[in-house]
Amino acid sequence: MARERIRTTIPEIVDYWAKHTGECGLSVDFAEAHERCWRCGCQRSLERCHIVPASLGGEDTPSNFVILCKRCHLDNPNVADPEVMWDWLRAYGVPFYDTFWWVNGIEEYKKIYGRSYAEELRTRGISPEDPAFKAVLDEQRQKASYHFGDPHLNIATLAGIIRMALKAYDAAHGLETERNVTAYINRNGFWQGK
Repeated sequence: MARERIRTTIPEIVDYWAKHTGECGLSVDFAEAHERCWRCGCQRSLERCHIVPASLGGEDTPSNFVILCKRCHLDNPNVADPEVMWDWLRAYGVPFYDTFWWVNGIEEYKKIYGRSYAEELRTRGISPEDPAFKAVLDEQRQKASYHFGDPHLNIATLAGIIRMALKAYDAAHGLETERNVTAYINRNGFWQGK
């Protein structure tokens, strides 16, 4: 059976939600909600995303859609409880546009290396705004690439750029980069929860 074409428009969705929920905790301001993804806050091509999927009885009405980029649409929860979508969107809310993926790359770094990015900078006496370190990050960014078909750096690649930048900084300053990788999931299958 063929899926029905979605009739609800992006302006209808934005207008509905601007009147029915607060934007607090979201990655987007409703004044720009028609041009930015509601999860990551990035300005890119947008899709209408069912809150409750059509396959689970979700209707083609503005109250059953949010606006996401393709990348976030692939990650969204496909469940019958609409509250889960809003919990998910607010759990990932970032206060500044175009920072979402770097924030998640920083979280990925911590999962892989067991230390936060802030801790790594602090132990080296580096300010996050240090132009010299930003230049090292930019230099290492040139040594990374996209996966085929995805025009964005994924979070593991962003974590890798951070790692390469720290290693390059350490090498330039006669420091040894600690190697402290541990499994994020223990042998019993439970999350380590770092």
